[in-house]
Amino acid sequence: RAAAPGVVRAMRDGMPDIPFTDPDAPDLTDRSCGNAVIIDHAGGWQTRYCHLRRDSVLVRSGDSVAAGTPIGQVGLSGKTEFEHLHVSVHHDGQVVDPFQPGEAATCGETGETLWSVPVPYLPGGLIAAGFAAEVPEFRQIKSGTAHRDSLPATAPALVLWGHMFGSRPGDLLRFDITGETGTVLSRTFQLDRTQARLFRATGRKRGAAPWTAGPYTGIVRLIRNGQEIDRQTNTVTIRD
Repeated sequence: RAAAPGVVRAMRDGMPDIPFTDPDAPDLTDRSCGNAVIIDHAGGWQTRYCHLRRDSVLVRSGDSVAAGTPIGQVGLSGKTEFEHLHVSVHHDGQVVDPFQPGEAATCGETGETLWSVPVPYLPGGLIAAGFAAEVPEFRQIKSGTAHRDSLPATAPALVLWGHMFGSRPGDLLRFDITGETGTVLSRTFQLDRTQARLFRATGRKRGAAPWTAGPYTGIVRLIRNGQEIDRQTNTVTIRD
């Protein structure tokens, strides 16, 4: 949806929804934004909306839009590896952070932010966590098919995975699995770089004996600068 009233300056549609790393992805020279809409606003302001879904763009160049006007659907076009909307705000050609606009915000009445309704800023967090009998592939995690509600007592391993966004160097991901008999596993990963999206997984292999039947709880915590900023909890039932 349009972030503010304005006039559509440009749009593009027709590019496929495909990760840019795919061998069949198109040439993205000068088209990294994918299917997109650019809206001019008063006072030298502009918003740009990238990675829209093919054949979903609802506006054309020259259209006038109000705040909230639908302009398209979230997609996977352009230089991206997962579905999302990339919105950028510009003032007189310079990129502006709407959460910390600085002097550029003096044209409005919002003071320290450009949002008409304050939006909480999440500098990173957990998307999901779950159990599996082996380390899942990232495509399974991204599609939401990796978690298992139950596993047989003969499962080769008990694996807990965590899916997060916005990692920073030094972040810690802590994994804890507990069952009716106590702690099954406790492990912490230290992340070493900034990533838009990632996952980690850890677990225990089954020994000679089967897993003890019953419920198991997995907790994944994201810790930054010594403070827990997010957590995800999930459960799995081991069947006899």
